[in-house]
Amino acid sequence: MTETMPLEADRLGKRYGSAWALRDCSFALPPGKVAALVGPNGAGKTTLLQLVVGLTRPSAGTGHVFGRSPRAEAFEVLPRVGFVAQDHPLYRRFAVADLLTMGRKLNPRWDDAFARDRLARLGIPLNKQAGKLSGGQQPLASLDPLARRDFLRTLMEAVAVAESTVLLSSHILADLERVCDFLIVLAGGRVQLADDLDEVVRTHRLLVGPRADPAGVARVHNVIHASHAARQTTLLVRANGHVYDAAWDVRDVDLEEVVLAYLGQATDGHDYDDAPMPKEATA
Repeated sequence: MTETMPLEADRLGKRYGSAWALRDCSFALPPGKVAALVGPNGAGKTTLLQLVVGLTRPSAGTGHVFGRSPRAEAFEVLPRVGFVAQDHPLYRRFAVADLLTMGRKLNPRWDDAFARDRLARLGIPLNKQAGKLSGGQQPLASLDPLARRDFLRTLMEAVAVAESTVLLSSHILADLERVCDFLIVLAGGRVQLADDLDEVVRTHRLLVGPRADPAGVARVHNVIHASHAARQTTLLVRANGHVYDAAWDVRDVDLEEVVLAYLGQATDGHDYDDAPMPKEATA
């Protein structure tokens, strides 16, 4: 494993009984990146996050944080990792100040001044019990759009100052596109795509032309998704260079279209299908 990589997975997998929650998961997240982890419910996102912070043991493969195992070398790894779980397990009877004390005592790299400043900016009193906070004051997922934008701005400031690497899981693609520069698409328990966001947008194209067999295009380019109308075929491809065939109208795509195409591919289990294409395909 490469020491400088904050996070690497090599054929990482987790099985519960005979069912795989995550399988053959491989990617490398470079330092300083803010990565979007995208996938439908049940795709394995929570399992992946639990594996890379050592909360559960892999059934196959390996996951490393800064070149180390989060379970076998927890004392070296965990002080460098911050993890916010989806279920936000707060001690409801603890006052906010008590939770800060707990965080300070459990985390060698705890920044108490930053935490208190953040709470003050959000108007959260230190003497209030966690169980009496509003839903939006507890988990990130429940924040209103304005508070979520403020959180993301704060996150980006922290990344710039501390040169941190972030893996952010969310269904809100607009938020992710605004702050992320790396994309990991997880579906069907497998990584479908992992790359720099600029590279993803640069290399993917929508091809629209007369109804045709995608096999011809697939000999040159990676066809992610195909749909057919009576007289028209629409393909979303990861192009290996320029598309020279004049029969195809080549269009740019946005992040949402790319993500939906990969999710459709994973759901169907094969390269080509007749499911609806992203929005431009029907324009």
